[in-house]
Order: sequence, then structure tokens, then C-alpha cells
Amino acid sequence: QVRLVESGGGLVQAGGSLRLSCAASGSIVSSNSMGWYRQAPGKQRELVAVSNNGGSTNYADSVKGRFTISRDNAKNTLYLQMNSLKPADTAVYYCNARVIPKAGITWDYWGQGTQVTVSS
Repeated sequence: QVRLVESGGGLVQAGGSLRLSCAASGSIVSSNSMGWYRQAPGKQRELVAVSNNGGSTNYADSVKGRFTISRDNAKNTLYLQMNSLKPADTAVYYCNARVIPKAGITWDYWGQGTQVTVSS
């Protein structure tokens, strides 16, 4: 059973920082591509950052230079360090695991989300 549990969200003033964590079951983090998505009220879900299985990372243009995605394979945990937060970053943040059990098959797993609110 794949389980992803986000934590670390909260209320912070503009310019502040938060670190989100995603605790995963099994060896999900170490063996698969992982990502953070967010969804703000009235907007569609968007990709924030991805940590590819090979070690590379990608970021949305809106967060480049401010957010850092990382993983601790020993703890099977994914992180998102968020600095210089802006009110526009306010959203529910979701952890994603993309599992490819075999060629031609892709499974996406999601956490329950954690609320991040940035005040002006």
C-alpha cells in the first residue's frame, strides 16, 4: 500500500520560510520520481517542483530561486524548502509519487495535501 503524508504547512508572513515534508511508505521516495504540486482557490493544480529518479530537479518558473526540492532516501521522505514566500504561493500543496512498475504502466499516488497561507 502506497501512502504519502504531507506536513509542515501553516501561516507565514510574506518573505518568510516553510519546509514541507512528505513521508512515504516502503521505498517509494528512493525508487521513483517525486514531485510537489499546489492548487490555489479558483486555479488549476500546477506542478511546483519535481525530483527525478536520476537525481535531476525541475521547478516552475514562479518558484525558481526560492524553492528547493530534496529527498532523504534513508528516511523515505521528500522535502520542499520554501523561502521568500509570497501571497501568491498560498495554496494546498500535494506530494506526488510517480511509479512505473513496468514499461507502459504509470501510476500516480497523492497525499492528502497541506495548507500553506502567506499573508501580506
